[in-house]
Amino acid sequence: MPHAAINGVSIYYEEAGAGFPLVFVHEFAGNHESWREQVRFLRQHYRVITYDARGYPPSSVPEDPAAYSQDIAVEDLHQLLRHLNIDQAYIGGLSMGGALTVVFGVTHPEMCRALIIAGAGTGSTDPERFRAQCETFAAQLDAGGMPGLTGYCKGPTRVQLLRKDPAAWQEFADLFYQHSAHGSACTFRQVQGKRPPIFAYKEQLQRLDIPALILVGDEDDPCLEPALFLKRALNQSALITFPRSGHGINLEEPELFNTAVLNFLREVEAGRWGGRQQGDGAGFLTDSAKP
Repeated sequence: MPHAAINGVSIYYEEAGAGFPLVFVHEFAGNHESWREQVRFLRQHYRVITYDARGYPPSSVPEDPAAYSQDIAVEDLHQLLRHLNIDQAYIGGLSMGGALTVVFGVTHPEMCRALIIAGAGTGSTDPERFRAQCETFAAQLDAGGMPGLTGYCKGPTRVQLLRKDPAAWQEFADLFYQHSAHGSACTFRQVQGKRPPIFAYKEQLQRLDIPALILVGDEDDPCLEPALFLKRALNQSALITFPRSGHGINLEEPELFNTAVLNFLREVEAGRWGGRQQGDGAGFLTDSAKP
């Protein structure tokens, strides 16, 4: 089992395929296995790398809560790329991993050939309520371990997977309940609960000149406004909305997700992906349409 000793912890990772590196960062409720369908498809074209964040076995699960934060997670990814001798890669992530992708992009733009940002920004529209929810979930984990979050996998942005593919939902839930309760509680409190809203990165994102693909489910209410914000802020971006879909769009609609990602990367590689065209004719423009 390949591990990288970096940033004071051991990070488990997997590689498949060959070619230009493509890294996927998992969501809170997932792990490296969440990307199985993407790896199977995209390994034909790229060197696909997945890994487990700190707090997610078989990666290290630090006891000290201070060993967890979004900035630390960004540095973990940075050092993992260095460990793998990767100077530049396609960086993609879902949810918590999507937020990390955004921050990694503004922190290490020289290492990002393109960004794939899926289901990012939960909690951004009501940070105080989101922090309170994170603390509630963390307390439930402290009291009852992973079984303490019995309803988490059937939340309003998760039931779409259950409706579409009960077997895939059951696999998702089974993997979720194998997580470390302590690692998950620390991740709730220190990473999710303390990260800035996605809107806080507006100025950095407006300066970012990197191709970006933004993906969101149309029933993923917490991420719809952040997705539109990202589209407006990132000059070289496109937004794809998945119909009748919730949060875990890579699991709900793997074929659509994989095809969208591959088509995007092919456009980037062909030099056909550029900035937004403003036009020089007459038309309507309101302040709300501006980033």
